[in-house]
Amino acid sequence: MTKKVYIETVGCQMNVLDSELVIGALRKQGYDLTDTPADADVMLFNTCSVREHAEEKTYSSLGRVRLMKKDNPEIVIGVLGCMAQKDQELIRKRAPYVDMVVGTGQLAEVPMLVEKVKATREPQLAVSLARSAASRDEVEASFVSYDPTRDPTMRPTPFQAYVRIQIGCDKFCTYCVVPSTRGPEQSRPPAHIWQEVKQLVDQGCKEVTLIGQTVNSYVYDHGDRKTRLSELIAGMHDVAGLERIKFVTNYPKDMTDDLLDAVRELPKVVKYLHVPVQSGCDEVLKRMKRNYTADYYMEMLHRCREKVPGVAVSSDFIVGFCGETEESFAKTMELVRVAKFKNSFIFKYSERPGTKAADRFPDDVPEDVKKRRNNDLLLVQNENSRANHREQVGKVMEVLVEGPSRREQSATHQASGRQSPPGGVKQLTGHTMTDHIVVFDGPERLIGQTVRVTITDASPFTIYGKVLTDEVTGVDLANVDREPPGQPQPQRPDRFSLPLV
Repeated sequence: MTKKVYIETVGCQMNVLDSELVIGALRKQGYDLTDTPADADVMLFNTCSVREHAEEKTYSSLGRVRLMKKDNPEIVIGVLGCMAQKDQELIRKRAPYVDMVVGTGQLAEVPMLVEKVKATREPQLAVSLARSAASRDEVEASFVSYDPTRDPTMRPTPFQAYVRIQIGCDKFCTYCVVPSTRGPEQSRPPAHIWQEVKQLVDQGCKEVTLIGQTVNSYVYDHGDRKTRLSELIAGMHDVAGLERIKFVTNYPKDMTDDLLDAVRELPKVVKYLHVPVQSGCDEVLKRMKRNYTADYYMEMLHRCREKVPGVAVSSDFIVGFCGETEESFAKTMELVRVAKFKNSFIFKYSERPGTKAADRFPDDVPEDVKKRRNNDLLLVQNENSRANHREQVGKVMEVLVEGPSRREQSATHQASGRQSPPGGVKQLTGHTMTDHIVVFDGPERLIGQTVRVTITDASPFTIYGKVLTDEVTGVDLANVDREPPGQPQPQRPDRFSLPLV
């Protein structure tokens, strides 16, 4: 009988990629993926420790499978990732029926550990060393030893994929557990990355998103020279079949001019930058150990928009951080009003054991105040998002069609088995080259294609449009304001040239 594996993933894009790689490795051992826990021989939980809510979600999931383990002791249950690295003993205490606890640097060992559990029925622990020279060697070894097998069924879509270019972090923001759970910052060799991108494109991938904890900190030291992110992107830019290159998440102080030049001048690079600021108050930023001021961030933001006209910028914020006063929060509100981000991700501060903030500062902002500030900041951002989206109305934008919209998926789910005829018109969704989400009607055959859409309406969260195809909408293409036919594509500048290995 076919062996089956079930996996739940919480957290960032790094975790999504980790799960894809783990499932790919298990498929080589004869496992098939299932979305039904009761059918699984192996149940894996890939975890996140950035916020308390993510950890409690994992413990809740583990609680639900406790009875399954009691009824079927042969099931192998594993906890992977950041929680496993940080809280291995606590996991064993709260869920003693867990068979494997595997840290972020040992995910390549999951297939072997599963077989070891089956053979011995003894719990298995595999986590990284503490941050040290030895742990840096350990992380470097993981780049080489990790089986590069990929499982396209785990990706957001078959034609989009994440590519890890960096692991770990050396920034040591006081609120963050990543430096301890993912270890020292390491950049992958560019040749490995270029080869992986080419392999993905050969499999039908059209868009790659380069990911790292602070992705624009990427630099690989060859000894006699260094490769920066701008050069890494240039080295993959001319891969035939690759349409889009994205990268997240950026650190403000590492937003260099050469990278912005690459974003502007390389046609396949998405004109979108996610650059978290976290707070608009210098005193709060200092306690966070972000190593820049609000004025520095705003100067960086101006430089981004000056060097890359039309670039879309988004950000992250933490409200209610230790010592944040009403005056401090007012400065954050003002920064958001002025910065006019395309969108922002806003979080209430959650104290994380083991961080410098937990050791040094009291979590002194009441929960109801955090909630109010979260809502107040969200209102300001929503108005900015609405204005940004309204500016897109009337434009013609290229959209990579990713699939049915959420509303379409929900309607299909509620249709009690009634399916639309093949090729029927559905509500589809995709992203533009500035990372705007667009919803429009079109046939399913457009999924995976890049189409031109004229924008007709907007909300704070979504923009709406019509596909520029007579067959679908009857739009008169001759009356659409767009580039003249045959307009030459901008060429890749020579200073970004690197060989594709």
